[in-house]
Amino acid sequence: MASVHESLYFNPMMTNGVVHANVFGIKDWVTPYKISVLVLLDEMTISKRMTLLERRRLNKLILPLQQGPDLTLRHFLKTVEECSAETAFAVKLRLHMMVVGELKDMESFFDTLPNPFSDAESEASKTSVVGLFMRHMLLAYNKLSFSQVYKLYTALQRYYDDCLGSQPGPPTAPPVDADMELSEMELTSTEDGAEGKMDKEEPDAGPMQYSELLDEAPRRCPLSQKQAEYFLARQAYLLKNDENKALKPAALQEELNNMLKFNPDFAEAHYLSYLNSMRVQDVFISTHSLLHYFDRLILTGGDGKSNGDEGYGRSLRYAALNLAALHCRFGHYQQAELALQEAIRIAQESNDHVCLQHCLSWLYTLEQMKGSDSSVLTEDSVKMAAHFGLPYLASLGIQSLVQQGATGGKAANMLMDALKDTDILHWKHSLSELIDISLAQTTSIWRMYGKSTMALQCAQVLLNMNSLEQVDFGVQQNNTEAFAVVLCHLAELHAEQGLFGASSEILKHLKERFPPHTQHAKLWMLCDLKIQFERAMNDGKYHLAEPHVAAIAALDQMEGLYRKGLVMKAQNQTTDAYRVLQRLQLLCEKTKCTEMIIRVMLTTAELHWESSGFSTALPLLLQALVLARQHHLQALASETILHLAFSQLMLGVPEQALNILHEAMEPILAHGALLDKGRALLLVAKCQMAVSGGREDRRTGLEQAVQTLDEAAAYFSRMGCKDRLRDTHYLQARLHHALGHTAQRNECALLFRMVDQELPPARANLANRL
Repeated sequence: MASVHESLYFNPMMTNGVVHANVFGIKDWVTPYKISVLVLLDEMTISKRMTLLERRRLNKLILPLQQGPDLTLRHFLKTVEECSAETAFAVKLRLHMMVVGELKDMESFFDTLPNPFSDAESEASKTSVVGLFMRHMLLAYNKLSFSQVYKLYTALQRYYDDCLGSQPGPPTAPPVDADMELSEMELTSTEDGAEGKMDKEEPDAGPMQYSELLDEAPRRCPLSQKQAEYFLARQAYLLKNDENKALKPAALQEELNNMLKFNPDFAEAHYLSYLNSMRVQDVFISTHSLLHYFDRLILTGGDGKSNGDEGYGRSLRYAALNLAALHCRFGHYQQAELALQEAIRIAQESNDHVCLQHCLSWLYTLEQMKGSDSSVLTEDSVKMAAHFGLPYLASLGIQSLVQQGATGGKAANMLMDALKDTDILHWKHSLSELIDISLAQTTSIWRMYGKSTMALQCAQVLLNMNSLEQVDFGVQQNNTEAFAVVLCHLAELHAEQGLFGASSEILKHLKERFPPHTQHAKLWMLCDLKIQFERAMNDGKYHLAEPHVAAIAALDQMEGLYRKGLVMKAQNQTTDAYRVLQRLQLLCEKTKCTEMIIRVMLTTAELHWESSGFSTALPLLLQALVLARQHHLQALASETILHLAFSQLMLGVPEQALNILHEAMEPILAHGALLDKGRALLLVAKCQMAVSGGREDRRTGLEQAVQTLDEAAAYFSRMGCKDRLRDTHYLQARLHHALGHTAQRNECALLFRMVDQELPPARANLANRL
């Protein structure tokens, strides 16, 4: 949109027939495309042969056509043709007659348009969408000079010729479908039945989605104010709810740059540029756009009062608050703290309690990101938000408290009670976004506690829940971060149960819903890499797992270090693995990541096993068990018990090992992964073999061990864990040999040999591995 003084002297778009009518007080343009829309509206008003279904489809198309950017004539006619072929032909014919005629034909068209003030019952009445659009176009057209009208007419000719080409005669009429021809008698006699039928047929026979054409439409002229507002609102809505359907970052930035070229003071365009830059983590452009947004906002609005609810003061304090949020997202904690202090100072001067509550919310968020204890600040924020009637901030505070409680070792019943209270608040105020976040967080908490069944149920609740928000722009409301988190949990849970086909289907769906350029794509990228890494490690193909370590580290530093240590341990690089694990443990203690600390302790204990230091590993394992039980991490506690039982077995007390194994078997078999189930049963079989060694009923003990090994082999086979399967077949062959089962021994020996030929040589003694 050009400025006023430019329009008075020279309009750069006049060569394309675009008239900037804002000079005369109307914030709209007259373009050849809008003349085509006027022809369509006029045809809809005078047409008597249009069916109810066609009219309904065209009525749904009117508002997007008016508010959206200009389309080429080919796209425009194609969109109309999807709704009504006869109407599209009539529009094309009238445009052809106008183009091949003279200037007076266009003048006559504007003179014969329905007057919005003439008939209140008409579709083009002054209070209707059609009437307002016609009125704006008529006023804009009537203000044009003769030279501008001539340029508009020549632009209309080029608009027609460029899209359809010069035709020697009028366009040919489309064939009439006899099945679609309805007489007036049929319409009047079966009106109710026809409406019911239309409701059923419309989803299948609907027109092409306008959003698809809108995204492909070329921007050949600057947008009017209404078109720009519609474009910005649509893209902002898509970025929040369904980023996949929004324009790609580069394309959206190009559109915004073109928009700002004609109106550099368009504040909303600067803010959308800020949101778009945040998608690609561009700190320079995002900061630049955010500052320009508030500069323009201050210049264009308010009365200049520094201490009022409106004006410079309000814009300044929210500018500082948004700048603090920007620095928080990029990890610039010192700059974020300075910006927050500035926002708090201005808000206190103006007595703005709402802004102060937002500042307090970001303050405890900043403390959390820095690794400090922010529970007191969070509780104060929840109390004040409830006092001032801000349910959104109060719910976010409670969610943050629940997250801190989960990482701090709070009992599950306390956390679930708190989440239940927040859910009541969400449903009371219809906070759909927070309902999704609450369910996603509940899924994550259950999974952290090792309750995979409960995690699956919560994930299914979220995936099958309908949104409370009104669906607009043809958007699926479930393309948010909460759904990405839940789907990643589902993919990992299916992979843990050996259902790699289902897991790959979920990941494929994630890739389609969240393409790589979207801001939540890193969630499924990390999930996919972790699953591939685990499969390679389970197969004993460590050379395939090693390349995934660098990719995982790029997305998550701690996960990358942990898996680097696992690969080094598997490749017998004990010293380097120990060094990496110690570095990771220091990092985890600084960030208070208890889960990773326990995993590091377990892996370090396995390193001690490599040098037969089973007694040295016991203090580490006991410390890990205490941490797991303090934080109610059942899955990690069960895995720690397995390590303790194995250490006791190797120290020569298999009876004690078998006793403590019974404590871990129930949660592992109920909620554990297939690999954990197989490892637990394999360890039980080893304990049974050791216990039965000196007893008279040795044969009975060995037979029980064989049955246990059969169950373990079934789990390893379903998981595709060939490395563990090789160990299991070896023990099965030894047991069958001791029992005198020659046929079974030979079968197990054959299976062992087949698996052993597919894998590299065993890296260590079987006795030193769980």
